[in-house]
Amino acid sequence: MHITDFLQPACVALHRRVNSMEEAIHLLVQQMAAGGNLTDATAFATDVQAREALGGTCVGGGLAIPHAKSAAVRAPGLAALTLDPPLDCKTPDGAPVRMLFLIAAPADANDLHVQVLAELATLLLDKDFCRQLLAADSPEAFCALVDAQEHPQATAPEPPQPEHWRFVAVTACPTGLAHTYLAAEALQKAAQERGVSLKVETNGAAGVNNPLSTEDIAGADCIIVATDRTVSTARFVGKRVVSVSTREAIRDPGAVLDRAAESSVPVYRGGDGFRSNDWKELGREAYRHLMSGITHMLPFVVAGGVLIALALFLAQLGVPASFTDMMDTVGRAAFVLVYPVLAAFIAYSISDLPAFMPGLLGGYLAQLGTTLGSEDNWVSSGFWGALVAGFAAGLLVRLLNWIGRRLPSALEQVRTSLLTPVLSLLGVGGLMVLLVNPPLGHFNLWLCDLLDTMQGGSRLALGAVLGLLMATDYGGPINKAAYLTGTLALVNEQYDLMAAVMVGGMVPPIGVALACLFFKDRFTQEEQRTVPQNLLMGASFVTEGALSFALRDPLRVGPACMLGSGLAGFLTVLLGCGCPAPHGGLFLIAVIQNPAGFLLALAAGSLLTAALLGLLKKPLRS
Repeated sequence: MHITDFLQPACVALHRRVNSMEEAIHLLVQQMAAGGNLTDATAFATDVQAREALGGTCVGGGLAIPHAKSAAVRAPGLAALTLDPPLDCKTPDGAPVRMLFLIAAPADANDLHVQVLAELATLLLDKDFCRQLLAADSPEAFCALVDAQEHPQATAPEPPQPEHWRFVAVTACPTGLAHTYLAAEALQKAAQERGVSLKVETNGAAGVNNPLSTEDIAGADCIIVATDRTVSTARFVGKRVVSVSTREAIRDPGAVLDRAAESSVPVYRGGDGFRSNDWKELGREAYRHLMSGITHMLPFVVAGGVLIALALFLAQLGVPASFTDMMDTVGRAAFVLVYPVLAAFIAYSISDLPAFMPGLLGGYLAQLGTTLGSEDNWVSSGFWGALVAGFAAGLLVRLLNWIGRRLPSALEQVRTSLLTPVLSLLGVGGLMVLLVNPPLGHFNLWLCDLLDTMQGGSRLALGAVLGLLMATDYGGPINKAAYLTGTLALVNEQYDLMAAVMVGGMVPPIGVALACLFFKDRFTQEEQRTVPQNLLMGASFVTEGALSFALRDPLRVGPACMLGSGLAGFLTVLLGCGCPAPHGGLFLIAVIQNPAGFLLALAAGSLLTAALLGLLKKPLRS
């Protein structure tokens, strides 16, 4: 994805004079309409102003990036505006606004606006580039500068490509966002420093980018698989493969490349986990299978939660009940599919397509639950039951395949089409109904009752702990465990716990950004340039924005972020905040219960993190 995919000269206005941010936004909307991106300019302008009312979009450095998702957007687009003279308004660093970019995203565009925000913020970190844009004398020249910045090979000779790549790599994380691309960037930078060729395929939320061709794989000396979930590895059979987590690739990419260069790296013979005698490798593979299930489960939780939240919000606005009830029904139906999908894709990750069906039905039985005392008293074994069903289905199918290979080849069709499906379904179904659902159903019932009865200090402590855990490893396993706790609480309508989780994940990037603004002598110029990017990532609930700071200075950044997030989580529960959707950050502020309290908790946690960083970090030597 590139900014030039969305920006055209018709949407650029240069050296204009405005008297207010409202007037600037009105002018940007007019430019966007001139580019043909809108179906209703007035409705879109209203949506942009509504988003602006939730919190200013000035990011400092003379820049502002207003944005909105709207049903009035025909196609995603960007509009740009430079101001002469600059506009004095409230900004994080007190600098007047000189340049604005307006992002328009369709209502059903998922996280497109977040991706554009991140890409745009990265480009605008270069102050020389910003000065060139401000000096552009025509919209065509403005767009040409953006294109040259995104595609430097257009203005410089392209270096000759190697006959084959020395290494190729695949990166993927459970959410397909920050860790996927941070790992790819770290590996590429380390390869450049070592003077070796490397091509990286990223398996992100938007799909596969820069895919590896058959020729790329065949010519590579070694394959690096830096993933936290299962990806397609059958194409690597017969090649030397190094398997690491994305965090390993981010933390020490040089060591990963050095390991890949060793002649002792084993040749991959096919299959996934549970074939190693190395307990560390066994645990890593189990984690990847789990993350594969969670990766496919999360869209159901996110989309279902957002629909339920929107139904509640629209009902408060007086929208007809027939429409809001439909949205609520669809959202809750998505929640019903959460556990079957989780179990099905864990099983699929372990034993491919034959395990999908028993995994799906095992997850459905976990969702359906067991009876406790009467036919009308069904209690789901929930997440833990689906977890057992997924792993059981995958391992059972693997066992049946191993046994089946000893049957005569004439029975192969009977085995694959009849014996394996029937026996795996019977085995997983019997396991769930007889052994798993009864105890885990009682456990879930006890846990729900416990959460319902937790009040006062115990519930405040729980909110603080969840917030703190979100800032422990910046998108790593502990962060994911806390997030999963929040989403499971959301399924059980414990909205305050989801609010604690979300605010806890937003504090670290916003806190380090504020620290860079308030205590500039503690941070390098490179770190200070990340302020706009981290503010945007924090507002979008992307905790990984603080990861680079934590890796460089874990003993100071870690405790500061954890304490700030813990305070924010504590305050959200204390102030009665509730978040009925599992993702979106400040973009969900309209549907959050007690939005003022949520913003207060976020501000308090972020300021505490910034103050602690200013106290703990020493001024840099000049």
